[in-house]
Amino acid sequence: EDDLEFIHCEHCHKESHNLRLLTCLHTMCLDCLNKNTSVEQCPLCGTSIPRASGILDMDNLLFTNVQARLSIYKKIADRVDLFCEKCKKASEFWCSECEEFLCTKCFKAHQHYLKRENHAAKRVTDIRAGSAKDFLEATRRTGNLSCSNPTHRGQTVSIYCKTCEKALCCSCALLDSHHAPFCDIRSETQRRQEELSTASRELRGKRSSFKATYVALEDEVARLEEAQREMRELIRQRVEQLVRLIRQEEEDLLGLVEARQEQGQRELVRELQRVEGVLRRMEASERLVEKMSLYATEQEVMDMQPFIKGSLEELQRMQLPAAEERVQSGDFAECKARLQAL
Repeated sequence: EDDLEFIHCEHCHKESHNLRLLTCLHTMCLDCLNKNTSVEQCPLCGTSIPRASGILDMDNLLFTNVQARLSIYKKIADRVDLFCEKCKKASEFWCSECEEFLCTKCFKAHQHYLKRENHAAKRVTDIRAGSAKDFLEATRRTGNLSCSNPTHRGQTVSIYCKTCEKALCCSCALLDSHHAPFCDIRSETQRRQEELSTASRELRGKRSSFKATYVALEDEVARLEEAQREMRELIRQRVEQLVRLIRQEEEDLLGLVEARQEQGQRELVRELQRVEGVLRRMEASERLVEKMSLYATEQEVMDMQPFIKGSLEELQRMQLPAAEERVQSGDFAECKARLQAL
């Protein structure tokens, strides 16, 4: 579906299993990042990519996991031959908790032995009749958080320790007296998601200011170009009335106008690109937070929220240049004075 194209690389727009989330919150594949190693900045917004210890980024767990879940849906929707994971017979059911296809016989055994685990296996035909969004929503609810203790991977996680900032199982919380205070893991997940949403809303208001500055800079570039054209025409009209002895002065004046225009335009374009880069970062942050709220599992929120929050806070600290610091351009007073004297 078109609205799921966001899981592709934002630079080459291709599907990749090696997606990286940069500090500017743009997502790119490793191939595109490796092609831009000499530039050392994001090709979409121009933000610097520190490379002292490699590329400063993290795996985009949200996009990668959505791709994996969509690959299952595509197998079902494309009607490829699906076989039971247990007995290799034709499958009729899919369990999102076990991530396995099951035949009717194995499905009955699955339901009997896991009836207390609340595994909601669905018919393959029902999944095929639904949309990709329906499948993503159903599998999103099955995403479970894992205990940070490697020996407790099978334990259910429902507690969050505010001291060590980790998800814990009941065994860790009871046996380790250093873990305190506690809160419910789902309330902590919801708090983190709301924190991202709040930061995104605040940036949306700030984005309008950057957008206004961007438009003003575009108008300034157009005004500068118009002033250049008008000045060139005026110079040509006046110089054509003079004798050949002052032709050299004409060339000097034209060269001065070109220098002033190029200097001013370079400064304006540089400022325009900077503001445009910030706007693109803000757009990327809004998209990512929106997709997190729509498709992210609790594990993905817990893993990615601190990284995304840091980038959002960096955007919040950015300030617009003061009016007196803004680039001033298009001053042809010197040219006019010399022309009048001529």
